[in-house]
Amino acid sequence: MKQISFLLISLLLIGCNSKAQDQKKEPAKFPVSKTESEWKAQLTEQEFYVLRNEGTEPAFSSPLNKTYKPGTYVCAGCQTPVFESEHKFDSGTGWPSFDREIEGNVAFSTDNKLGYTRTEEHCATCGGHLGHVFNDGPDETTGLRHCINGAALDFIPKGAALPQPVKN
Repeated sequence: MKQISFLLISLLLIGCNSKAQDQKKEPAKFPVSKTESEWKAQLTEQEFYVLRNEGTEPAFSSPLNKTYKPGTYVCAGCQTPVFESEHKFDSGTGWPSFDREIEGNVAFSTDNKLGYTRTEEHCATCGGHLGHVFNDGPDETTGLRHCINGAALDFIPKGAALPQPVKN
């Protein structure tokens, strides 16, 4: 009887560990694609950690958190405009927050890394991780809070020429 029980438990464990669970989603294709060494040569250590390894900078560590001058926030990886200062607000979370993105320049995916589902944001040009979007933003606008890592952004003041997005 013990052998049958052992056999059934073993089959159950093997059955729950199928190859389907091991399959990794193929990464999305983005217009700008570089090797890891090319990204490391271009980005600072913090930018690489956030943009390429989907890291999160410490709360309240980015000077862009309290920047409220008029201008445009661009992806630090490829210079694609992703957020406008007129849509920035102080969420009190410690990260730059916006109530909307520049449509078409931000891509979205599902993130379950913390054990619950979040909507992750990426630069639509280079695929760099920007942050996450939540439904607890200002009710008087979109109701969304785009919680963005400052290390993923460069700020271009209003009136300054926007850089051309980096190509491969």
